[in-house]
Amino acid sequence: MTDLTGRAALVTGASRGIGYAIAAELLTRGASVTITARKPDELNTAAERLAADHAGGDAGRVLAITANASSAESREASVTQTVERFGRLDILVNNTGINPTYGFLMDVDLAAVSKTFDTNVVATLAYVQLAYRAWMAEHGGTIVNIASVAGLRSNGVIPAYGASKAALIRLTEELAWQLGPSIRVNAVAPAVVKTKFAAALYAEGEEKASAPYPMKRLGEPEDVANVVGFLVSDAASWMTGETVRVDGGILATGSLGSV
Repeated sequence: MTDLTGRAALVTGASRGIGYAIAAELLTRGASVTITARKPDELNTAAERLAADHAGGDAGRVLAITANASSAESREASVTQTVERFGRLDILVNNTGINPTYGFLMDVDLAAVSKTFDTNVVATLAYVQLAYRAWMAEHGGTIVNIASVAGLRSNGVIPAYGASKAALIRLTEELAWQLGPSIRVNAVAPAVVKTKFAAALYAEGEEKASAPYPMKRLGEPEDVANVVGFLVSDAASWMTGETVRVDGGILATGSLGSV
């Protein structure tokens, strides 16, 4: 029930980190995968690695599209080219996210907050609309939005980002209600995962950053990818509207540690 052979996926922001690990997981399970990112060199290198390491050397199962999630033209091209290449679009993973602001909200640049919500929330809805119109309305599908534990509990470090992820979690629930039963929509909420994106959150050292976690380590991209692979498979066929925490137990402690 976890096999994805014959299905096609679009994973945004997938040249590295969590997005790359998700693309690798879906390829390993048999899907064909489109990955997007803003930088073409990094994107093409990622696509070559994915094909060699996770698609059995079959480059035809990996499509790389240079795209900016905040661009309507990029979003449309990503979805259109995926359907043209693979003949379908069964899985959408909205992984792209930005976090340009930190700290006290009274000092935050409102333009940066607006950009954060536009990328983390509005662009996600835009991708869902496009996937719906291009394939899923008629054929069904599964959608996973990459949220954050910062969207589930307040923190003083990345509050604007947390607010955008809280909105994304609510958006996930609304979409699950409106798009069922043929389209399932879930979210995954990681804590700190060892990626370039989150490096500032463990800049003082992994041991210090991971000390509050019951599991005594930070997350790896594969920890999130494994859960996404399950959620988009038939093994999760009665799950929709859920936000699955992948957090090493940090929320169970009542705090967010360094987040």
